[in-house]
Amino acid sequence: MGCKSHCIQVPLAELELLPISQAILDQIKKPNEEFGQVPLDQISWYHHISLIPKVKSNTERAFYIMETAANGWSRDVMLSQITNGYIKAKGNAITNFQDTLPAYQSDLAQYAFKDPYNFSFLGTVALQHELDIEKNLAQRITNFLLEMGKGFAFIGRQYHLTVDGDDYYIDILMYHLQLHCYVVVELKAVEFVPEFVSKLNFYISAVDEYVKTSEDKPTIGLLLCRSKSDTKARFALRGITQPLGIAQYETEKLFEDVASVLPQIENIENQLEEDKE
Repeated sequence: MGCKSHCIQVPLAELELLPISQAILDQIKKPNEEFGQVPLDQISWYHHISLIPKVKSNTERAFYIMETAANGWSRDVMLSQITNGYIKAKGNAITNFQDTLPAYQSDLAQYAFKDPYNFSFLGTVALQHELDIEKNLAQRITNFLLEMGKGFAFIGRQYHLTVDGDDYYIDILMYHLQLHCYVVVELKAVEFVPEFVSKLNFYISAVDEYVKTSEDKPTIGLLLCRSKSDTKARFALRGITQPLGIAQYETEKLFEDVASVLPQIENIENQLEEDKE
């Protein structure tokens, strides 16, 4: 790629450590050179004057220029992504893609997922149950798709499937336009436990059987939990032959802090019963 306009030059050794896909990396490499070149004119000057004081490293600045251009972020969205630590989350989900997808697709799939996802746009609504989270994500679909990243399309929530006469409901079904595959998203309002993987694996198989067409690539599963142990997540994926990723999500910290000190309904009821006695 030529660089007729001004560029940021970044050592290839540093670029290769960034959470960017091999396809993008190939575009900014120059043969037989140690530096990659990222054109500055990919984003507006308004973006640049906001980016410079926020990001000091040329390498990280180049990353955010590329991501802003690729995703079409506004200046405010770009700043929000920087604040939320996008560079650390991108491509960070624990997956088995290298073992379950062809090499050309596993790289793109890994790059498409994050850990953690930031759902702070849900505000301080009650999110103790999976259905609460699904409902509020669907109601804020623009924010949800923005957080999921470029390429994701929303198919529906509580997506109905019938398997051998029994009814099943997928939390959220999506489609990824670049990966050309369905993505089954399972939401859990609790910490990850290995048993969750078995259920998601079943849903992936069902979508492959009843929804996927011959033109679609194999369905991918994404399990989103309130928190997780990375070690348990890795162990749970061993031996799983379906492509699957595990990540956690964050919500409004204010809500979490307040919820942690509020008495639970059961405790209030117990106290009222004691007072009656």
